[in-house]
Amino acid sequence: MSEPARLSRRYSTMVVATISLVVLTCVAYLIPVPYVTMRPGPAFNTLGTFDGKPVLSFGAGVKTYPTTGALDFTTVSVSPPDAKLSLADAVRAYFDRDVAVVPRSLRYPDDESAKQSNAEAAAQLDSSKDASTVAALRAAGYTVTARPQVDSVVKDGPAAPVLKAGDIITSVNGTEVASARDAVTAIAKVKPGDPVEIGVERDGKDQSFDIVTRPDEADPAVPRIGIALGTKYTYPIEITNNVGGNVGGPSAGSMFALAIYDQLTPGQLTGGKKIAGTGEITADGVVGAIGGVRQKMRGAANAGASIFLVPAANCAEATDGDDDGLTLVKITKLDDAISSLEALAKNPDAKVPACS
Repeated sequence: MSEPARLSRRYSTMVVATISLVVLTCVAYLIPVPYVTMRPGPAFNTLGTFDGKPVLSFGAGVKTYPTTGALDFTTVSVSPPDAKLSLADAVRAYFDRDVAVVPRSLRYPDDESAKQSNAEAAAQLDSSKDASTVAALRAAGYTVTARPQVDSVVKDGPAAPVLKAGDIITSVNGTEVASARDAVTAIAKVKPGDPVEIGVERDGKDQSFDIVTRPDEADPAVPRIGIALGTKYTYPIEITNNVGGNVGGPSAGSMFALAIYDQLTPGQLTGGKKIAGTGEITADGVVGAIGGVRQKMRGAANAGASIFLVPAANCAEATDGDDDGLTLVKITKLDDAISSLEALAKNPDAKVPACS
């Protein structure tokens, strides 16, 4: 073969190899990767309306006080579990400071479907509504009673023939119990395999059942009767939280609580300003960490907020980058948030706990 022919063949081979490499690279760039994106979502004023209804409605005769400004709860838009995120999309999102790229397994564990994820988020929202209402009412000086309630009964479990979801547990072996923890502690004193007497209130009537305990599968020394316990709250006034639809999860709890407190007490927490924030809350008023704080900060800034309430556990993440022009107020309890906002309403330059 002549030298020109060899060079031509070599050149052709190089061209084919280069084209193949380009094609393979393009194909690889389009292959879905096991990640999802988190982007800033909309902010909703808890003192305003949601889907045409007041976020919070109070029963007839409930004394409320006028307030201005806004107490926004913030959201994150997460790509659904069945979304196909390509490597190219992931790379572009990675370099967008408003977007977080996280492993799909962190957001949707155990290959959770969209339906399962939505159901879980809705349940978390409902729990958040209860906890925020209890915390706010107690902070405003109201008494809220709490009683242990059967949330669910294990199919074919010891309690299945006699107990029902919604039963209020009143006693264990003749001893009154005031909380789910009290009930669990009392049942734990029974030897596995022995009977335990469970007193309940059902439809306003007191009943008692003897249930033979079974050993826990993981720890045979622990007795079980096959129920999941929760808490039944009795509120002194009627409050309805109308948030729903596509919003889910527990992270609006702290802002719900602040809005309830603000409307049930004289004065205004906002000082007329637009304030945003986030944070899961317990019935005891403890504020917990949430996900996507950076995206929620950006959503708050986009909505025009000047102050952002950050759970203490999220402060390090919140300060890892641009503050988006927001004053970041650190909160660990509902009382912290209330006192900080009251101070800032009186004096915008007041020193309050801050993320730093």
